[in-house]
Amino acid sequence: MSLPISKLRFSLSYSISKFSPFLSNPSSFSSFHLHYHSQPPSPDHDNVHDVVSQFRRMFHMRPVPPIYEFGQILGSLTRMKHYSTTISLFKQMELKGIQSNFVILNIVINCFCHLHQMTFAFSVFAKILKLGYHPNVITLSTLMKGLCLNSEVKKALTFHDKVVAQGFRLNEVSYGILINGLCKVGKTGAAIKLLRIIESGLCKSNVVMYSTIIDSLFKDNHEKEAYDMVNKMISNNIMPHVYIYNIMIDALCKEGKIKEAKNVLTVMVKACVKPDIVTFSTLMDGNFLVNQVQSAKHIFNAMTQIGVTSDVYSYSIMINGLCKSKRVDEAMNLFQKMHKRNMIPDAVTYTTLIDGFCKSGRIADVWDLIDEMHDRNQQLNLITYNCLIHALCKNCHLDQAFELFKTMMEKGILPNMYIWNTLIDGMCRGGRLEEAQETFQDLLIKGYPLDVHSYTIMINGLCKKGLIDEAFTLWSKMEDNGCLPDAITFEIMITTLFGRDENDKAETFLREMIFRGLLT
Repeated sequence: MSLPISKLRFSLSYSISKFSPFLSNPSSFSSFHLHYHSQPPSPDHDNVHDVVSQFRRMFHMRPVPPIYEFGQILGSLTRMKHYSTTISLFKQMELKGIQSNFVILNIVINCFCHLHQMTFAFSVFAKILKLGYHPNVITLSTLMKGLCLNSEVKKALTFHDKVVAQGFRLNEVSYGILINGLCKVGKTGAAIKLLRIIESGLCKSNVVMYSTIIDSLFKDNHEKEAYDMVNKMISNNIMPHVYIYNIMIDALCKEGKIKEAKNVLTVMVKACVKPDIVTFSTLMDGNFLVNQVQSAKHIFNAMTQIGVTSDVYSYSIMINGLCKSKRVDEAMNLFQKMHKRNMIPDAVTYTTLIDGFCKSGRIADVWDLIDEMHDRNQQLNLITYNCLIHALCKNCHLDQAFELFKTMMEKGILPNMYIWNTLIDGMCRGGRLEEAQETFQDLLIKGYPLDVHSYTIMINGLCKKGLIDEAFTLWSKMEDNGCLPDAITFEIMITTLFGRDENDKAETFLREMIFRGLLT
């Protein structure tokens, strides 16, 4: 997709009618109103319920409260991300004959943008123009952000060209939105080009614009360009803030360059930028990545000394790192410290610890954690079930695994292929091959995305039972379905055939494996 970044136009030749491609039929806006009016808001917090009730009581007050009070409530609901509720109340307000003002119409535009209903957002924009209001930078920036949220960055840039041609002035926030939109759709080069245009006189560039581009460059593995951008930023007297330092530290940690990451931390402190919880959590995670457990523990203990309070996220990183380093008892001690500090672990913390116990073969310790999760109203998620079912199957507790699988399904959590593969593998290893075949065939008929791992598990189960003909048949079916065997699949077949003294067939598979480039 070509983007009109090189065609940013500033002529005044556009008339207001040029907005028409973006404006929907006003009747469509009405139909959306009716849709939301027929579905009353469903607030999920008592606080929201109270706010909605207060708003509706205002309809019956005499005199009717000033319009700005309605706007304050709609604004608070929007900040709580109850966009549909806001639109429903807005419609009820208009049906009562209470005329919206410019601020409320901007709020409604924002709601439609977050709901990815850009047609209706531009309908409200048309209404603003019709009522004679002069759109301000907030109105225009909100619409551009909505288009970017919908990955319609090209439309956002074209809209920018049109409003500038009409004589509207945009600000740093507006251009930051466009830069972010470009980076989000993988057009970092275009974002850099836009930054150059901005710095040529449109408005002042700022740290947000640079941080967005720097983050995108690191994610695209363009490290040199990212560091060049940091230097350019500093040369423009824009000093990096903690977010930019965190981006650099994170990129270095992911590459295992812990020494360099610590150097960035030193530079950061010398520049009088205070590291935050994200900085330390990233460094801890990086140290665990290269198995420097003691360094991670030192960072965790040291950050409180400089006034950074550990949170659930940082504890979860520590617990995860300790579990992966097979220090489950230390992880459990840290988990208990969370309780002593009255910190409430989240589902990630519990799942991490459960996974650690499962991989250590300590399944008996898991059930207390699950009971605690229920007591704290923390729901088991798909990842938690993955860990548990895998551990039960691995330890030959198939009946318990199926019982847990049944519970998961009853709670409306749909299994992924990892769980299906785990169960099939467990059945094969647990002497329940026929059940495994039935399950596999059922998944095949229902169109589940069986991958090479799924087929390999089943082929391995058949080979272990000496059912080589059935394994050949499944191999053929696998290739017919467009799923190509990998090195492990070949090795299973070759080992089985050599074990049966079917050397010619084994060598045929071996030659095919070499031909496909699976043996180096």
